Amino acid sequence: MNTFLTGIDHIQIAAPPGSEDAARLFYSELLGMEEIPKPENLAGRGGCWFLCGSQEVHIGIQKDFMPAKKAHPGFTVNSLRQLKSRLEEADYEISEEPPIEGRSRFFTHDPFGNRIEFLAFE
Repeated sequence: MNTFLTGIDHIQIAAPPGSEDAARLFYSELLGMEEIPKPENLAGRGGCWFLCGSQEVHIGIQKDFMPAKKAHPGFTVNSLRQLKSRLEEADYEISEEPPIEGRSRFFTHDPFGNRIEFLAFE
């Protein structure tokens, strides 16, 4: 069997028009992702891109935006407890979830209502 896929280059998370500053605050300031420049030919569409490890997180502007309530990215972190405290201090609601074998986790929502999961390997 041929394997064509070799990994994930990026994920895209939708956001409403005019939300770039809120995205930067959440994804860069709170989560610590580095913002990277969008290619010149895509910059006019709005949104912003971030680096997460060797993958990218693209915040794409969607005119008729509806937050993702079930679908979500799962980000691995090196200190789940510290991130949870940081998000709580910034008034983000945390949803505790049962661990998955070998991984502790919790959920929150980004400023636009998209579901986001954070996991730490035990």
